[in-house]
Amino acid sequence: MTVALLGFGWDKSSSYARGPALAPPIIRSLLFSDASSAYSLSGINVREVISAFNFPELPEDAADCRKVINDAVSEAIQSGAQPLSLGGDHSISYPILCALKQAYGPVNVLHIDAHPDLYDEFEGDRYSHACPFARAIETGCIANLVQVGIRSASPAQRAFGNRHGVVMLGADAVDQIPYAKLTAPLYITIDLDGLDPAFAPGVSHPEPGGLSTRDVLSIFSRLEAAPIGADVVELNPERDVNLATAMVAARLVKELLAMLYVKQ
Repeated sequence: MTVALLGFGWDKSSSYARGPALAPPIIRSLLFSDASSAYSLSGINVREVISAFNFPELPEDAADCRKVINDAVSEAIQSGAQPLSLGGDHSISYPILCALKQAYGPVNVLHIDAHPDLYDEFEGDRYSHACPFARAIETGCIANLVQVGIRSASPAQRAFGNRHGVVMLGADAVDQIPYAKLTAPLYITIDLDGLDPAFAPGVSHPEPGGLSTRDVLSIFSRLEAAPIGADVVELNPERDVNLATAMVAARLVKELLAMLYVKQ
């Protein structure tokens, strides 16, 4: 099955810093740059598996933006393509998960992040980039949520996670990932600040003590379920150096493209 590459340049639901809205076209350009290989580690030419591109212009209003994102993902699914979305901040994951629920029912989610994003609200916004998985759980989009790389979780978020059976693991616990919970239908969401700043410095909320790029690739290699979609979010080009984080994002996107294509 082919993949639709979607770009959602939205960061108005971010706290502290803007910048992730600039990321989607940069990651897309690196996927087609002569500076790096077109192939995944498994030997798939990822440029050939993308059947459609959709980088829509997003409205200023957050609710309207979520509808555009939901509609774009739904359109990709209805066309027979698997959606791979580039953010943008992490708030984009909630409307994506809503569209997936419409097509597949509740999905199992592998979530790589420094933060659990389980706040009920943040700075008065229930749809902040700090809240998408709280909303997704509340609305029945998620069956199992496995979070890896967490190292900045408030007591309130831990309590919410405990109430809803969320598996919340630090970067030092990759050997404890319950892969049995990551069965089909599986969705993968990657906040780049889940990686240590040594590997991904170009993010708005860096947290030392995170995953390595190799850690993330190893996690991918152990997944047995077929992913039905993925997103990579929170690259902040204004804080990146020499495209270092953008190149990491592009590598992860290449591997996700190959997984979405091969595992169907």
